[in-house]
Amino acid sequence: MGNESPAGAVDELLVLIASDIDVLTARTQGRAMAATLGFSNSDKTLIATAISEVARNIVNYAKRGEIVLRVVRRGDRRGILVLARDQGPGIPDVARAMEDGYSTGGSLGLGLPGSKRLMDEFEVASEVGKGTTVTMTKWQR
Repeated sequence: MGNESPAGAVDELLVLIASDIDVLTARTQGRAMAATLGFSNSDKTLIATAISEVARNIVNYAKRGEIVLRVVRRGDRRGILVLARDQGPGIPDVARAMEDGYSTGGSLGLGLPGSKRLMDEFEVASEVGKGTTVTMTKWQR
């Protein structure tokens, strides 16, 4: 599902996340959107990696959720906004979850803090028992 701009490029895309295949789909779609905006190869990789991390968190902790990819503009700048949301268990301590090495799932604990480093803007909103929303943006250089 997407909205098309006059040039035919999709300005917004929704990817439902419930499996490893969906993580790959979200990553691929994010990279493709970045390519249509003219992001460098290295920035396309950073965006795809950040999407993978937050999508994998959805699969691992919430079981299902969604990734919204959106072209955003601020003045003459263009970028990609990635919205990852779920209705999973939530994060009891967001500040702790943002520390490198912290993990409740036995992973390396690089997902959220790693994604924050890869993107230009990053925010986590979470409520225990209600879910988590991660909003991150990468601006074209």
